[in-house]
Amino acid sequence: MSVLLLGISHRSAPVSVLERVAVGDTDRPKLTDRIMASSHVSEVMIVSTCNRVEVYAVVDAFHGALTDLGALLSEHSGMDLAELTKHAYVRYSEAAAEHLFAVAGGLDSMVVGEQQILGQIRAAYAASDAQQASGRTLHELAQQALRVGKKVHSETGIDKAGASVVSVALERAADVLGSLAGRRAVVLGAGAMGGLSVAHLVRGGIGAVTVVNRTASRGARLAETAAEAGVEAAAVTLDDLADAVADADVLVTCTGAVGAVVTIADVHRALARRDTADRPLVVCDLGLPRDVEPAVAGLPGVTVLDMATLQHDPAAGAAASDERAARDIVARELAAYLSGQRLAEVTPTVTALRQRAAEVVEAELMRLDSRLPGLADPQRDEVARTVRRVVDKLLHAPTVRVKQLATTPGGDSYAEALRELFELSPSTVQAVASPMEVAAVDTENPGAALADDFTVSREVTE
Repeated sequence: MSVLLLGISHRSAPVSVLERVAVGDTDRPKLTDRIMASSHVSEVMIVSTCNRVEVYAVVDAFHGALTDLGALLSEHSGMDLAELTKHAYVRYSEAAAEHLFAVAGGLDSMVVGEQQILGQIRAAYAASDAQQASGRTLHELAQQALRVGKKVHSETGIDKAGASVVSVALERAADVLGSLAGRRAVVLGAGAMGGLSVAHLVRGGIGAVTVVNRTASRGARLAETAAEAGVEAAAVTLDDLADAVADADVLVTCTGAVGAVVTIADVHRALARRDTADRPLVVCDLGLPRDVEPAVAGLPGVTVLDMATLQHDPAAGAAASDERAARDIVARELAAYLSGQRLAEVTPTVTALRQRAAEVVEAELMRLDSRLPGLADPQRDEVARTVRRVVDKLLHAPTVRVKQLATTPGGDSYAEALRELFELSPSTVQAVASPMEVAAVDTENPGAALADDFTVSREVTE
């Protein structure tokens, strides 16, 4: 079994495509079930953020699984498969692990170094695990990715580039307004992004925050956190959105809804109620799909900062030295992870070989008993010990060496050679390992059929 990644991100597609592919919290369980229904997939995890959708699947056949994943993502997004493949990328086996580690380290984010992705990967794995769609392979991969991400953030200065897309958006809002200090803000959405937005606004010295949310109780809890920090705060429902925006300098939207939540009519009503006609309004649309109708950007006095704008912001870059240090950590951790995975793959073969040797020894001792029935127990025991010592010494060098070689690139071929030399069938190897410890290795060459339409990478980056 190998890991196959099919993804679309801000690096490969415009925001308009990301909006169509986006997988919301309500969509994820259904899409996960449909992917798991594929005969080629045994595990799946869907990472969906404001600037990426990536499906990580443990598969037994590259082409068959890629065909199934492509078809399901095409159906989900409503995009023609040919159109989807123009913006999608594929990573396979070691390259899939390398990509996830880089993502966890914030190296593939719109804002290089942002930490929010760690929580999003953790949530993606938790969602997969809750649906029993994750097994040993994805568990180890996700947990190692989280460890790599934490290591990158703790051992490099990559965080200095910015905590998240939220921080960059609010920095640009402050540029437009002169400062956030003493200003009034409306946060539409009380989820993870909403909470992060409130935290950044409070740190930026905002004077008042109104949280707008469909669920009043959830919005009230987020408003309470702002109030506890000494900021004037309130919570209202969507019915009061126009009134709240009428009194605001900044509107941050991050609902995760499908379709626009803030219409041009909503903003028109809000502007009509403002006490000062020329008072500017900055709208930070962090939703994917977008929360604000595009026409809002054409209203006088309104500045819209959406994902398409933030995608090209200079603040999204990290210092070159910090990025190099982060990539070095990813490379080292990837090498260690792959070494461990290769060793885990060869261990059942070594165990099966030793078990086979023990069976041969026992069979020969039984034959000895039938030929020399009068052999005294002390002599028989000494013969048995001698035979076992000889077998152990003969197997010691090849089994130790195959474990060493297994940790090198292409190491699985040594285990295969060992199985061939000693006539160990795959079923024999599987019989000595638990179902969670061993799986057949996919040896197909990813390069034909549907894969021709994608950018496929199997090897790690040099």
